[in-house]
Amino acid sequence: MIDLDTFITTLYVMVDDFCQSDYEPERPKPGRHASLSRSEVITLALLGQWVQFPSERAFYRYAQHHLREAFPQLPDRSQFNRLQRTHRDAITAFALFLVQLLHAQSTAYEVLDSTAAVTRDAKRRGTGWLAGQADIGWSNRIGWYEGFHLLLCVTAQGVITGFGFGSASTHDQHLAATLFATRHTPSPRLPSTGLPAQGSYVADKGFAGERPRRQWNERYQVDLVTPPHPTSKRYHWPKALRHWLAHLRQIIETVNDKLLNTFRLARERPHDLTGFQARLAAKVALHNFCIWFNLQLDSLPLAFAELLDW
Repeated sequence: MIDLDTFITTLYVMVDDFCQSDYEPERPKPGRHASLSRSEVITLALLGQWVQFPSERAFYRYAQHHLREAFPQLPDRSQFNRLQRTHRDAITAFALFLVQLLHAQSTAYEVLDSTAAVTRDAKRRGTGWLAGQADIGWSNRIGWYEGFHLLLCVTAQGVITGFGFGSASTHDQHLAATLFATRHTPSPRLPSTGLPAQGSYVADKGFAGERPRRQWNERYQVDLVTPPHPTSKRYHWPKALRHWLAHLRQIIETVNDKLLNTFRLARERPHDLTGFQARLAAKVALHNFCIWFNLQLDSLPLAFAELLDW
C-alpha cells in the first residue's frame, strides 16, 4: 500500500504533464481567473470518486479539512462543480491518454459490454431531474431501472479504452453502432469513444445479429465476435465454444464492479447531464490510472483495494 499523499502527488504530476504537453492549452476567458487550474480540477475530480467518500459532498468536506495545504485556492463546492463540468472533455482526454500510455490496445481483442447506471428510483413519481435524457430500461443485474445504459470497451487487462451512454431504453446494438461509427470517424461531440480496436471485439448475445455484424464490418472494418442469437436457426455454437467466449468476457464483470462499487457509480443521482458526464469520465480515468499505478508497483492491475493506505 502507498499513502494518500504519494497517490495525490503522483496523480497531480501526471495530470499536469498531460495538460501541459498532450492537451490543448486553456483559452483565456473574460472575467476573474478560476481559483483552480485545470490540472488541479482534474486531480480533485478523480480523487473524489473513491467509495471511501460516500458522496461528492463528503469528499469536499474532506478536501476542505485535509487538502488545503495542497490546494490553497479551494473554492466553494458549487464553484468546483462548475469547474468540473467545464473540464469534462479534458478529464475524458486524460482517461484515453492513459490508454495510450499503457499501450492497452496492442491486444488481440477488446470486450464490448453494457451495464445499467441508475440515476433515480424507477418507482418514484414525476419526471425527475433528467427528464427527456434518462428513462426506464431493463437490466439483467437489477431488473427495471431509471437511468442510463452505459457501454464500455475493455481490454483483457481491464483497461477501459472507450465508453459512452444513452438512455436506459437504448438497445445494445444502437450504442455499439454509434461507438463504431465515431471510432471510425471521430467527432468532437463524442470524445469518449476512443480509438478503433486493433483486434476483434468480443461481445454477448445482446449485440448479436448477422445483418448488423456484416454492416459494421463493411462500413467500419469491425470484426465482432458474438454467440449467435438464441432465435437463430442458421447458426449454433457448441457448448465448449460458448464457455470459451464467456471466459474471455469475464473481465468486464470485474471492471463493472470497480466502476459501480469502488468508484461509486451505483450511488450517482445526478441533477445535470454534464455533471454525470464529468463524473463518469473521472471514474474511468481513475480506473485506468489505478491500473497504471499498480503496474508501477509490480502489483496486480486491478488490485485497487490494496492500493491505498486510507
